[in-house]
Amino acid sequence: MWQYLTDSYNWSGNEGIWARIVQHLWYTFAALGLSAVIALPIGLWIGHTRRGAFLAINLGNAARALPSLGLLMIAVLLTNQIGFLPVLIALVALGIPPILASTYAGLSGVDPATIDAARGMGMTGREILTKVEIPIALPLIISGLRSATLQIVSTATIAALVSLGGLGRYVVDGLKLRDFPQMFTGALLVALLAIGLDAIFAAIARLTVSEGLKAR
Repeated sequence: MWQYLTDSYNWSGNEGIWARIVQHLWYTFAALGLSAVIALPIGLWIGHTRRGAFLAINLGNAARALPSLGLLMIAVLLTNQIGFLPVLIALVALGIPPILASTYAGLSGVDPATIDAARGMGMTGREILTKVEIPIALPLIISGLRSATLQIVSTATIAALVSLGGLGRYVVDGLKLRDFPQMFTGALLVALLAIGLDAIFAAIARLTVSEGLKAR
């Protein structure tokens, strides 16, 4: 594996390690972005209104319980194609539940007395949501995004099963060729990428969460 990693040839070209990392990041952030666009508004709404929580959370958890390979095959059958779209559907299905659950938990955990005080100051429902509930719930919201990122980046290796790129290419091709150094390299790079992305979200949390909430 060390020889594979230190060979400059394996890092260059359209099929080199750098190119595979970029592809893997593209799959990850495309799925994470779409998951956030879907899950954050729903989580904010049910957390603010306390309506529909049981149905939304349980549907999300049901999707997370499905195996990633099974989700990919279902997406292939539904879209009738092999490519980026079924991979995106499978990854989004994994990314939505942790974002949705954490966002709802963050908002529902806000002290009712704090909300009543904000309402007593004349704040509207929108102002209570944006100026009180979201800032207080921010640590849990970011935690949900971190969890979704880890699940997506580790599962994005399935893209190689439908002839796409990414770091999963090394695992799939290495298994097919019985090239174990290549397999281990792919697995190691995915793990390092997950650790790096988690560190980035941890830094974002430190920068965005207020000092009062950190202390609490």
